[in-house]
Amino acid sequence: MPRYYDAMSTASPVPVLTDHDETSALDRVRALESEYLLQNYARYPLVLDRGKGCYVFDPSGKRYLDFITGIGVNALGHAHPRLVKVIREQAGRLLHSSNLYYNAYQGPLAELLAKASGLQRTFFCNSGAESMEGALKMARAHGHKIDPGKYEVVALQNSFHGRTLGALSITGQEKYRLDFEPLLPGARFVPPNDEVALEQVAGERTAGIVLELIQGEGGIFPLSIEYIRKARELADRYDALLIFDEIQCGVGRVGKHFAYQLFDPIVLPDVMVAAKPLACGIPLGVIVANERAAKSIGSGMHGSTFGGGPLACRVAIEFMDILEGLLPHIEQMGRYFRAALQELQKQFSFIREVRGQGLMIGVELSFPGKQIVLDALEQGLLINCTHENVLRFLPPYIATEKEIDRAIGILKRIFKLTAKRGDAN
Repeated sequence: MPRYYDAMSTASPVPVLTDHDETSALDRVRALESEYLLQNYARYPLVLDRGKGCYVFDPSGKRYLDFITGIGVNALGHAHPRLVKVIREQAGRLLHSSNLYYNAYQGPLAELLAKASGLQRTFFCNSGAESMEGALKMARAHGHKIDPGKYEVVALQNSFHGRTLGALSITGQEKYRLDFEPLLPGARFVPPNDEVALEQVAGERTAGIVLELIQGEGGIFPLSIEYIRKARELADRYDALLIFDEIQCGVGRVGKHFAYQLFDPIVLPDVMVAAKPLACGIPLGVIVANERAAKSIGSGMHGSTFGGGPLACRVAIEFMDILEGLLPHIEQMGRYFRAALQELQKQFSFIREVRGQGLMIGVELSFPGKQIVLDALEQGLLINCTHENVLRFLPPYIATEKEIDRAIGILKRIFKLTAKRGDAN
């Protein structure tokens, strides 16, 4: 049998980074990327080599507490034993089959999502941006069946829905849209939590209303329940689809399966999109819809080559089973972390506000936070800064008081140094 079918053949060589010389490893990686990669990322000066639990390690073995988790993706931390076992087993069985055929895992995962969400039907794709693209197509198709002029989508200022053209068209931050205009027509932007403005813009031409329940890239800003209820009322009044973007705030991040479940009574959307933590690092996005919205997409109207592959779906099934027992823990650790951050706020006047839910937390500063992020990196804590001055924390769901206390200790040292340097002035 040819060598490429031999299961015992030696794997292709990979770059050796674990040479106990982080500077040289970083230099080598940077040199290759500067020559061959599109130069669109402003990366931090760190090469990640491996991870275990709540920590990642650079090639020299230095340990970093990971409280950004791949921007909310590595929800169970790194190398979780149950996920490693499933990935290994499935990799030896079937990685990809396409949607020309059935696989054993789409149906069971869709059932889990239906029970967790209160909605009925799922479409599988690969990312949050893709799921938003599909949801926009659903809204457009729904509106078109009523009237070809019913294509407008109401979205929020300060929102972020992805970098593909459709998702970008309804992203309410000009800095992301400006270089690609003109974009998809029909986007109508309104301020978050302004019910009067929302009512003034929604109308008969509205095909969809899109909300992040907690704006992530926009600075960890939650929407009020009154605003969400008004959106539901207007969607019903004008026969539009209410779409909740749960890409960052959903799938356990806030201590519930989805952020709209924080409210009592629950305000159900017609369509919900999610992605980031669902397969814990294996690309997987979903559109979950009620029957009314789902019937707008008929045979051949939408599809995905990779969406819902057996590996991603099987990992997501395992994750959903683990998540069920973690939800109370996420809620508890979120309260603990926010309380500790609020204690820091009392000590440092440049902390304007601590906000968020569960393990999705933002700390707003009175000055740009880039240097804080770099100082944290130097001291072994990975976080990031969004909206220029909001430190964003998306810890793994398995984080305990021990890891939170460690993060708080690092932050306290950095904030003292910041005050001493006068950076906040």
